[in-house]
Amino acid sequence: MATTEHLLTSVEMARFVAHGYHRMDAVVPAAINERAVPAFEAGRLPDVSFGTPLRRAFAEGSISRAILAIPAVAGALRSLVGPDPTVDHHHVHVREPHEGRAQPLHGDAVIDTRVDAFDVQLMYYPQEVTAAMGGTLSVPGSHLRRTNESDTGRYQNLRGQTRLTCPAGTVVLLHHGIWHGGRRNDSDIRRYMYKIRFNPTVPQVRTWDVADLDDPAVARELSVYHPWCEHATARLEIYNRITMWRALTGDASFDIDYWATRVANRPGRVA
Repeated sequence: MATTEHLLTSVEMARFVAHGYHRMDAVVPAAINERAVPAFEAGRLPDVSFGTPLRRAFAEGSISRAILAIPAVAGALRSLVGPDPTVDHHHVHVREPHEGRAQPLHGDAVIDTRVDAFDVQLMYYPQEVTAAMGGTLSVPGSHLRRTNESDTGRYQNLRGQTRLTCPAGTVVLLHHGIWHGGRRNDSDIRRYMYKIRFNPTVPQVRTWDVADLDDPAVARELSVYHPWCEHATARLEIYNRITMWRALTGDASFDIDYWATRVANRPGRVA
């Protein structure tokens, strides 16, 4: 990553923990977007072996390197995975015009149940994505509700889901576990989405700008309710966020409404 400026704030990190994504609209300049579609159509993507360090994965002058050198993208990625991540894989996803089918709702991380680490998936949209083009459907807050990959595939719609429409040059950074799926493209335009998956190589602890770590807005972000889970079961999501926030901050005492403290109570046990 070429720059580490533009780090996320603690409030923005807490929002990522609660929602499972960080969205940056039109962050990629038009000149790069104009190069991207012809490159994707021509299949000009290098082979990248699993676990390749990011600094060696993409050549100078490549679309991938250009996207990742944008300060806002580099800073957000550094905030989420830390310095010097590796690349798991990258791929251009194409939805053909009027193809008549959608991708089932799914999570990419079938076997990944880590609570003290997570991978990040970058999704880049070089074109404007309209409602007719379908866009990527995702379910905010679903990333900590563990499922086997396509267990959610039977569900057609969930309350609170979002179907991405966006201007050209939009980048979304996703937690590896979020439920998502490519929607049917009912337009006359081929839709492209380029995805890169990043793996951390350092502990993901306070890798962002922590100047506002004690801001009361952090707890408010972590306490948000999502419509797809009823009020009572939403407590599980908040508990999972508390656990994740403790890991990210290195603060084992952080809590909301005493929930994690109560569950951690083990009277009479020797540490």
